Amino acid sequence: MATVREPILHPVPIEELRPTQITVGMREVKAKRKAWRTTAETKGEKAGKFLGNHMVPAVRGPRGRFYVIDHHHLSLALYEEGVKDVLVTPVADLSKLEADSFWFVMDCHDWMHPFDEDGKRRGYEDIPKSVKDLVDDPFRSLAGELRRVGGYAKDTTPFSEFLWADFLRRRIKRKDLDRDFDAALEKSLEFAKSKDADYLPGWCGPVDE
Repeated sequence: MATVREPILHPVPIEELRPTQITVGMREVKAKRKAWRTTAETKGEKAGKFLGNHMVPAVRGPRGRFYVIDHHHLSLALYEEGVKDVLVTPVADLSKLEADSFWFVMDCHDWMHPFDEDGKRRGYEDIPKSVKDLVDDPFRSLAGELRRVGGYAKDTTPFSEFLWADFLRRRIKRKDLDRDFDAALEKSLEFAKSKDADYLPGWCGPVDE
């Protein structure tokens, strides 16, 4: 009979967490900060339950550091709200690897996304050393909001929101997005239902005429 393995939880200072991507959508970070404040206002038990239900998956890397492979937005939001520690659940131990080998393995597992705010792939060394140094990609915010309004379905494909962000980046001008987010979102809904998007994770198909 197979043995069921329970997750091993580690409280880790947020400031010590290592990102595995360069960017986040700061609008999404802001929304998560608001959600946390609403929870934290009730104090104690509910705030603790929130953190217990939002454990951060991470890979243990060189020098025993934890590299976050999901929940970057939440980690940054909690850091900016003054939360000191989060619960980390390790999904792999690669601590014996040298840095180059570690990043190669992370890349092969789709546990990293080294693309900058312009959608350009960068070197491993360009990934920030702390979640507090993550960079804003407004198209990641647009992709996140697009999913929330039904533009596409939540999907387990790694970094699916970034795939949508790249799709939108090629169709909407940054200056238009900066000037009127809601108008850009409306255009994004049209693009999301088009056949051009049918290769993307969570695509919901065209709207019937």
